[in-house]
Amino acid sequence: MRKFLTMTAIAAVMVGTGGMAAKAAENVEVLHWWTSGGEASALDVLKKDLETKGISWTDMPVAGGGGTEAMTVLRARVTGGNAPTAVQMLGFDIVDWAKEGALGNLDEVAAKEGWDKVIPSALQKFSKYDGHWIAAPVNVHSTNWVWINKAALDKAGGKQPESWEELIALLDKFKEQGITPIAHGGQPWQDATIFDAVVLSLGNDFYNQAFIELNPDALGGAKMKEAFDRMTKLRSYVDDNFSGRDWNLASAMVIEGKAGVQFMGDWAKGEFVKAGKKPGTDFVCMRFPGTQGTVTFNSDQFAMFKVSAEKTAAQLVMASAIENPAFQSAFNVVKGSAPARTDVSDAAFDDCGKKAIKDLAEADKNGTLFGSMAHGHANPASVKNAIYDVVTRQFNGELSSDEAAEELKAAVEAAK
Repeated sequence: MRKFLTMTAIAAVMVGTGGMAAKAAENVEVLHWWTSGGEASALDVLKKDLETKGISWTDMPVAGGGGTEAMTVLRARVTGGNAPTAVQMLGFDIVDWAKEGALGNLDEVAAKEGWDKVIPSALQKFSKYDGHWIAAPVNVHSTNWVWINKAALDKAGGKQPESWEELIALLDKFKEQGITPIAHGGQPWQDATIFDAVVLSLGNDFYNQAFIELNPDALGGAKMKEAFDRMTKLRSYVDDNFSGRDWNLASAMVIEGKAGVQFMGDWAKGEFVKAGKKPGTDFVCMRFPGTQGTVTFNSDQFAMFKVSAEKTAAQLVMASAIENPAFQSAFNVVKGSAPARTDVSDAAFDDCGKKAIKDLAEADKNGTLFGSMAHGHANPASVKNAIYDVVTRQFNGELSSDEAAEELKAAVEAAK
């Protein structure tokens, strides 16, 4: 009880509402899409942390790995005048809501705790709007990862592929073993995650021109046709039952030795860890061949919506809890991501986690840290969804590579 009173008293000072804040800081309603096993375990770290601060948690999970379904539910809630306390959100979705004037203000706690100094500027682009903190970043996920079943890799010779040609050779060996070479779920965001890595593997400048600058020549040119050709090749290594499969079920195929590799962001590691698997022993984590030294990222953040005055204390306590270095370490160890703060020790992280933190720091320093197109950190949702549509149609054989490049150029132009 003493701890509860202490935390709520702090919350009261933070929002300047005196004794009323104690009552206000009792509950947060949180809308999110962390519903898989590894994700749910990670989220539980935050729930339990808030419980120690006297904050109860009303859970509002909306299944769907990319968050599209959650954003639909959110729109209905806000339109109905009943916004949740906090919402898991990505990239330009946060900016879009900020432009609508729907988000609250975290400046007081951010200034008190020095967020400006420890949160990378690439994240602050989405955590702040018009100079004000509007969201608390939980992590930095990087998306250009490959997850490989170690036993299958050893059987194939043990060499991690460093080029496109070596990747194809490995996939052929997996096919010879009688397992599915690529575990994949046929959902637009998953198709786009692979495409993200494929485009990046053709060069940093190309990725930047195509997905960040939206250069028409890059979007519709010969190199983009090559990217689509590579997608066609990868499609030949996917099993027939991939359509609609959730990403974590694809991870399970690799974990169980039914498939060789999965191309997925580092949230996949949470599934391996939850299954009791260890990096280097049971699975291998590596960057997509051709993208070594570069990181495409997305960052899960909790955007705080404008709520009644009596609820703002809980928001500030939650935001402070999210940015606490001890929580950042505990959460991201479970989630598979890197901390959203640059001052968090990597001591508690496994080999894949240490690599993620190291890669992120180097990419940030070298200017090779790019917002992921597939995960809403390169361009607004309208552009992202236009790219999704073309990529999925091409991956499913509805468009040739030439047609897809032409359609991509036109679709992005229309969506700008």
